Amino acid sequence: MNRRTVTAALIQHADQGDAAGNLDLIAAEVAAAAAQGAQLVLLQELHNGAYFCQSEDTARFDLAEPIPGPSSARLSALARAHAVVLVASLFERRAAGLYHNTAVVFERDGGLLGRYRKMHIPDDPGFYEKFYFTPGDLGFSPIDTSLGRLGVLVCWDQWYPEAARLMALAGAELLLYPTAIGWDMRDSQDERERQREAWLTVQRGHAVANGIPVLACNRVGFEAAPQAADAGIRFWGHSFVCGPQGEWLARAGEQAQTLLVEIDMARSEDVRRIWPFLRDRRIDAYQDLTRRFIDC
Repeated sequence: MNRRTVTAALIQHADQGDAAGNLDLIAAEVAAAAAQGAQLVLLQELHNGAYFCQSEDTARFDLAEPIPGPSSARLSALARAHAVVLVASLFERRAAGLYHNTAVVFERDGGLLGRYRKMHIPDDPGFYEKFYFTPGDLGFSPIDTSLGRLGVLVCWDQWYPEAARLMALAGAELLLYPTAIGWDMRDSQDERERQREAWLTVQRGHAVANGIPVLACNRVGFEAAPQAADAGIRFWGHSFVCGPQGEWLARAGEQAQTLLVEIDMARSEDVRRIWPFLRDRRIDAYQDLTRRFIDC
């Protein structure tokens, strides 16, 4: 089989204080990655600023933008300037009182190819996203690009095998997860390790079960909570790329870092021929998956 590769860059960084500072940093990192051959760039979740969902505050809705809007215009120009496919993450203002956590995909000429609105919305201490984000209504539809068909999901989606499977069934060649996940500072070191390993393991499982590579880009750094009584979040980084058997292709640590990795896009075909999970699915027996719970 002819070998087809894509060189991907994942830009893992800490909040720079405001949208301008973050977009300036992203611009510099995209330029550097493109100079090293990057064709596809994945940014972290809500990369324009701090992770504001640690509290419920109506003033935070002022951070949202329409798409197209100022940030998408700058990101479009960045993709065009460096001829990269760019996957970004924005707080979308769809209408007054209607907001989404939205990933956008730009083609190498800067064109907006599509968007994905986060489907699974958490509501946990420090992650009060249900206050801000309406669940997505675009379904699990991959976005076609010049580099291939991208299955773009967002953060909390990465814990759900159903989301990954539906993207794969729709022909996604890569799964990409912009992410903002970290530790509650009150957790023990053992608990922190368990959480991070669970996060890595479940996503590698999506790669294995579907026979396609997975790219996850997480943020780093400590972000204090607005309320002094709250502990804040330390985002754990560890962005990564793994192959269709869950094999590590690139891994970051807990510091700001841009990962650069070459992905063999033809390998999925080879893996699926020896592990034909899609062939052997019992689609006639899965009706109960649409139920909330099965009472026995």
